[in-house]
Amino acid sequence: MKILQNFLNSPIGPKTTHFWGPVVGWGIPIAAMVDTNKPPELISGNMTTVMCVYSALFMRFAWMVQPRNLHLLALHAANESVQLYQLSRWLKFQGFLGDKSLQQKNEEAET
Repeated sequence: MKILQNFLNSPIGPKTTHFWGPVVGWGIPIAAMVDTNKPPELISGNMTTVMCVYSALFMRFAWMVQPRNLHLLALHAANESVQLYQLSRWLKFQGFLGDKSLQQKNEEAET
């Protein structure tokens, strides 16, 4: 019981942002990875672009702050890679990448 009480009251325990920040922070790229199962027509291109810019800005912040916050850098690098993958799926569906979009193929199949 004493060990648990010491952990709860420690300066890096669960009562501090030093403990919960990384736990909550990794929820963003994990949620994005779960969303890779979504069909591309359900992806929001605007939100994915905003998340790419957000992660890029925070990667720069994590690198520039002294001392460097490498954990935050890794977190946003992971999120950036997943968001770029999602953005590429959305762009392919919209017809910006590749020869034909899935939407055009579906329209041709209906006619």
